Amino acid sequence: MTDLKQYRQALGQLVALPSVSCASPRLDMSNRQVVDLLANWFADLGFKTQVEALPGQPNKANLIATLGSGEGGLVLAGHTDTVPFDEHSWDQDPFKLTEKHDRLYGLGATDMKGFFPVILAAVKDFRHKPLKAPLTIIATADEETSMAGARALAKQHHHQARAAIIGEPTGLKPIRMHKGIMMEAVHVRGHSGHSSDPALGNNALEAMNIVMADLLSFRHELQSKYQHAGFAVTVPTLNLGCIHGGDNPNRICGDCELQFDLRSLPGMDNQQLHAELDHRLAPLAQRLNVDITLRSLFDDVPAFEQAADSQLVLQCEALTGNAAVSAAFATEAPFLQQLGMETVVLGPGSIDQAHQPNEFIPLDQIAPAVTVLQQLIRHYCC
Repeated sequence: MTDLKQYRQALGQLVALPSVSCASPRLDMSNRQVVDLLANWFADLGFKTQVEALPGQPNKANLIATLGSGEGGLVLAGHTDTVPFDEHSWDQDPFKLTEKHDRLYGLGATDMKGFFPVILAAVKDFRHKPLKAPLTIIATADEETSMAGARALAKQHHHQARAAIIGEPTGLKPIRMHKGIMMEAVHVRGHSGHSSDPALGNNALEAMNIVMADLLSFRHELQSKYQHAGFAVTVPTLNLGCIHGGDNPNRICGDCELQFDLRSLPGMDNQQLHAELDHRLAPLAQRLNVDITLRSLFDDVPAFEQAADSQLVLQCEALTGNAAVSAAFATEAPFLQQLGMETVVLGPGSIDQAHQPNEFIPLDQIAPAVTVLQQLIRHYCC
């Protein structure tokens, strides 16, 4: 049986340690306190722990905790950061775990600090048992923004386990694929001038209108070429998100910037998409006599797909009784998969509760999640 008292205590300590990850330096925080606390807990359970600062970011770190040695084994992974919060919208202190209606409320309770106490509960039975293959716990930094922690792991080639579980909130339904994401800005620089005479300038807003039409044409081409029946939205998407240009109605607009996101399907290559966009924009700039530059707002995340007939997917389906499906949100899965591991996203809680006030994890999913992890550990490590 899962000790819910110990689970509450552990999650309460994690929630009480702010670890917001944000693109705005004003809101961004370190995750070191969370990582250090987890390192101490797993060290007490006999794990060998490594806390590794991210390159150039001493206030951000990953944790790698390993029990046992040898080839293969299982990785249980999660991120230690949370999104920012609107304190005025919460019914209780977001940094104080609150229990009501058989739910535990707190910032990160479901996304995804709540997964680490599940791991703690699951591994206690294996502390004094010889493992035939290692059990590794990974806790990463900055998943909610740059995914810098997972990227650093992929570059350093730390692990060659057989399988990896990422404990994002999926309602204990295995996720075996999700779309990739690119967030881009296209900037058009024309020439400002007095609006009474168009010949005095070159309107960047008018040029952007043509750029936007070309992006929408590109979207149509992509959606005609690529489809994947495993997703609720079966085609790649390209969303024109926001636009900023000009400063006054009586001035010819000299500069305009459009920001958009492009979500690719498995089998599509983000680098190739970048190249295609550059190839389309260059002749437009020449024809319109403007400068057009494309830049990434964030490093892109590749699309992810684990084969439906892979051993880990079949194991997770058998253990949970749920068929593997796709997710609309991006995760660290492609970076762990780059290390050669079969990877599935599977954890307690619902993504519907993430990134919003009064985030909670339901108590009735804790024990089933512990049981699934214990069975996976037995299969891959014992």
